[in-house]
Amino acid sequence: FISTHRDRYRDKRAKEKAREERKAVITEHVAKEKKRKPPKIKPLKKKAETSVRAEQARQQPLFKDVPVTGELPSLSLLDEPSHDRSAGYSEEALEQLSRLLELKLADFGIKAEVVAVYPGPVITRFEIQPAAGVKVSRISNLAKDLARSLAVISVRIVEVIPGKSVVGVEIPNEHREIVNFREVLSSKTFDSAKSPLTIALGHDISGQPVVADIAKMPHLLVAGTTGSGKSVGVNAMLISLLYKSGPDKVRLLLVDPKMLELSVYDGIPHLLTPVITDMNDAANGLRWCVAEMERRYKLMSVVGVRNLAGYNRKVGEAIKNGNPIPDPIWKPDPMALEAEEDQVAPELEPLPSIVVVVDEFADMMMIVGKKVEELIARIAQKARAAGIHLILATQRPSVDVITGLIKANVPTRIAFQVSSKIDSRTILDQGGAEQLLGHGDMLYLPPGSGVPNRVHGAFVSDDEVHRVVHDWRQRGEPNFIEGLLDEGSSTPVTSSEIQAANSDDNPEADALYDEAVYHVCRTRKVSISSVQRQFRIGYNRAARLVEAMEASGVVSEAGHNGQREVLAPPPIED
Repeated sequence: FISTHRDRYRDKRAKEKAREERKAVITEHVAKEKKRKPPKIKPLKKKAETSVRAEQARQQPLFKDVPVTGELPSLSLLDEPSHDRSAGYSEEALEQLSRLLELKLADFGIKAEVVAVYPGPVITRFEIQPAAGVKVSRISNLAKDLARSLAVISVRIVEVIPGKSVVGVEIPNEHREIVNFREVLSSKTFDSAKSPLTIALGHDISGQPVVADIAKMPHLLVAGTTGSGKSVGVNAMLISLLYKSGPDKVRLLLVDPKMLELSVYDGIPHLLTPVITDMNDAANGLRWCVAEMERRYKLMSVVGVRNLAGYNRKVGEAIKNGNPIPDPIWKPDPMALEAEEDQVAPELEPLPSIVVVVDEFADMMMIVGKKVEELIARIAQKARAAGIHLILATQRPSVDVITGLIKANVPTRIAFQVSSKIDSRTILDQGGAEQLLGHGDMLYLPPGSGVPNRVHGAFVSDDEVHRVVHDWRQRGEPNFIEGLLDEGSSTPVTSSEIQAANSDDNPEADALYDEAVYHVCRTRKVSISSVQRQFRIGYNRAARLVEAMEASGVVSEAGHNGQREVLAPPPIED
């Protein structure tokens, strides 16, 4: 009886002690929570300041049927932006989400504190400060678990935010705001950009306009699955160029294998040739671009400048001073020389930049393949100073389409939503694109940077595209370059074509010619198949070698039975 009473007393004292300890812990936790500062919830940024051009576009004309005026189309052709702009979450909801995020991270054994919240038009970024010793990779691996715990579509973890020691967690808003294209073009950011190759991409996570300069890229790779907003993004880039520059500053070469996306631009004065839908024509178009690049480099070398901007400046000053520069690489027409006609070298004029846009790059690679890859690599390697730029778009971002040769020479990338982390790594060399929301949500990797910026692409409707294109068609007829697609194949531009052309001009220049002659003279037998077998070369090259021997008198012509006789004496053996 005494021992039972003693045990009950001990249990009672233990319970009272545990209750006191719990009270102390709760009191300490409440005191910490009271002292703890709430996360800094940044106010939603105001709309970007509008430009003078946008204010002029708001003034309605007195008469309806007014002819087009000015060098560039009016912004009134685009749809007006909606005036309601509210954050996706209230301040109370953002604070609750911050605490919930901390609790969910604690459930997975990660101690972290939300220090700042940045609400935006499409997503809200929470900046968390992990405790000492917590690896960022542990937080990144919890993206899907956090999305499930917070009951949202997806969560993107930003491991590195330049200039800050925090980790970003991006959560989509309940109500997504559509980014209006006119609002981006109306901003001072776009209007004050001096480059004629300025394009509007959309808004950043805080709702501010994002513009880019193709001249600094200098080439762009765009990839994303069906429905991710890739085609709308390409349309936004093209309409941006039409709002920024006339055909004297920028010319376009459009390749559209789908025959639907870019065919609407047919007839605008910026085009070098009608919109290309045949892939063999596309290869000839790229071949012409390589030949034009070489021509421009010769011009700039003779004039003594280093890039297209310097060339245009020097030629423009010469024309302004009344001393135009004659074309230094011009050659007179031999037919006119025979007729004793006077010929004068044409005067140099400023050259426009050329932008080549391929809407479905995978289709081109599938049909014409290696030949196009080498042409694109040559343009990407050298064409920046010549003012020729590439925009390659594809919905199949696999390694057989975006090859290593192309990736190495196209530094600027835009990734829309993709289906897997592997596709994201193919485009950006890092994950993240698989966690995007689609419908224009993109990761923009600017040149010289390893950290992609999240941009919400501006939406351009088909009606807006038709209105702008119709306005440009009224301003002038397109000035196509004749023979651009027909004569392009006559100029050897790839390494294999140059080698073949050189060997055709002088077959004896072939490195194997002397060895082949020695072999034929020693064996006293000559046939194309024997030369093929001996030197392990193709039929065409072996046939050229035998024909070169015939032209040099080493072997005879083929008889009625196809046999040839060796005419040269056998080699003298030592």
